[in-house]
Amino acid sequence: MSDQVRLGFIGMGGIARHHLRQLADIPEAVIVGIAEPSETALTQMRKEFPYLADVPAFADYHELLDKVPMDAVEIHTPHTQHFQQALDVFAAGKHLLLEKPMVCSTIDAHKLIEAGKNQVFMVSYQRHFEGTYIYIRDQVRAGALGKIQYVQLLLSQNWYRATMGSWRQCKALSGGGQFNDSGSHIVDIMLWTTGLTAESVFAFMKNYDSEVDIDSAASIRFTNGAQGTISIIGDSPLWWEEFSIWGNEGMMLIRQGKLMQARFGDKEPQPVAELPTNSNPDRNFIDAVLGRDTIKVPPECGLRVIELTEAAWKSAELGRPVKVTELA
Repeated sequence: MSDQVRLGFIGMGGIARHHLRQLADIPEAVIVGIAEPSETALTQMRKEFPYLADVPAFADYHELLDKVPMDAVEIHTPHTQHFQQALDVFAAGKHLLLEKPMVCSTIDAHKLIEAGKNQVFMVSYQRHFEGTYIYIRDQVRAGALGKIQYVQLLLSQNWYRATMGSWRQCKALSGGGQFNDSGSHIVDIMLWTTGLTAESVFAFMKNYDSEVDIDSAASIRFTNGAQGTISIIGDSPLWWEEFSIWGNEGMMLIRQGKLMQARFGDKEPQPVAELPTNSNPDRNFIDAVLGRDTIKVPPECGLRVIELTEAAWKSAELGRPVKVTELA
């Protein structure tokens, strides 16, 4: 087996350049081709990464797949483009790291998982590689909280004003609003750390004058009987994030990135000081392609996220709770 992975990039916006910075520290990763229709984005990429100036670049990603020998692809494009692009990558026999959210419908998620079953297929949720969330997942799996009974998420940020005029508020490109964008991260980490799966969702959403959801209030029932709430505020003067888990043996709280834990008998939650080491999705993906590791964000994580998200969208539209089983 080769000790290098030849990588093609589809999409060269800001998140792609973030991945390039991470890949710069991974000598086994070699960028061999780029697909990006925007000359502005290509110019910015070459400015930040001059060593990629001579790498072949194409406006059409089909040309990249047809003309450049490669082992794997990273996709960093608007959300609604993920599904077809990923199908084409798998049809070309390449491994795939797909930016979040994986897709914009539950049906597409099932189709993509089937299409990629013979390849290394991973979704780029970076919180799976952060020590705080690894610690929570390990504690939940070890039974430190007992049976999970309730979870609560809150995310506020200046998403509405910051993304005005961009593809993120164009439903044809984004598939939805903040719930499916930055909200996707918190939904994923809630499901991944706790092992919960949504059964039904009752949501209210407000778009203001946008095509897509800005504020969301959702109540969830999970398949194990646990309950939860998600609050997303898209017109906020600052970022504020909270994540809380209650089990029948204890609780965990994150407030602005600070993790605390409490058990019955404690007078107050105690800060958690020692956490596992951080890594990143690119390192894990390259190692998985080389056979050195297993993927830490399988596509089933993307499926669980879009199940909950799509149920919330449909609930807000219909004005009633929606079961995940209604979406297949």
